[in-house]
Amino acid sequence: MAASPPRIGTYFHVHLVSDSTGETLNALAKAAAARFEDIFPIEHIYVLIRSEKQLERALQEIESFPGIVLHTMVDMDLRTTLETRCRELDIPTIGVLDPLVVAFSRYLGAAMSKRIGAQHNLDNEYFERIEALNYAIAHDDGAAADKLRQAEIILIGVSRTSKTPTCIYLAHRGYKAANIPLVPGQSLPDTLDELTEPLVVGLIASPDRLIQIRKARLLTYNDDRPTTYTDSEAVREEIIAARRLFERKGWPVIDVTRRSIEETSAAIISLLNEKRTGRLGGI
Repeated sequence: MAASPPRIGTYFHVHLVSDSTGETLNALAKAAAARFEDIFPIEHIYVLIRSEKQLERALQEIESFPGIVLHTMVDMDLRTTLETRCRELDIPTIGVLDPLVVAFSRYLGAAMSKRIGAQHNLDNEYFERIEALNYAIAHDDGAAADKLRQAEIILIGVSRTSKTPTCIYLAHRGYKAANIPLVPGQSLPDTLDELTEPLVVGLIASPDRLIQIRKARLLTYNDDRPTTYTDSEAVREEIIAARRLFERKGWPVIDVTRRSIEETSAAIISLLNEKRTGRLGGI
């Protein structure tokens, strides 16, 4: 396959220096860069930096490709070395968690822990996420529909409304989520009407968007035969029927047409918290 042509814009180097996995830095760097149009970071990631020798290699790369340096270094000696060298090179250096840690410390009256990668310890939360992921996989696309009582969230929608990836993302956040497809001519599991604990959410999208995604999916299978799966009128009828069903059941509805998986998941979590507490966005 031919390489994609480079996007026109401003490129810059951003160096992410972490004494742990670098996940926090990577997420923050992407979130910050997304605030700018036509600005594209060239990421250099250095993880598990826990010795002077490892840090020196990173500094050599930083000197060769000057840019912004973001770090989450806990070891004060390594941190001082990094910040001093970058200051000598006139390269901006930011400890991205510093403002949050300082604010927490002042409010709680507690000293910061010096444990490296403390947020990634194999605690109960970690194993809950693994259990939630296994649940999402086992209850994907209507599977094991007779065993939904353990679900916290059940997503229902027509084909290609991002049900599966949303469930996987929710599982990563620790929520047990199942999904059930709305297929023309097929009824939903009877057990849905008996459930009171799970939050049931209907997902919809604009017909034009669904048709576009469905056609792309068929192309991956080299299937270009005419089908109601991508027929404009049929898809519109699917969406109308879905809306009527959700309204009749009293299920909240989220239009995923212009939402990312993260945005959809955030809206679902907010609805779940509201269901559990009776307060808008309650926790």
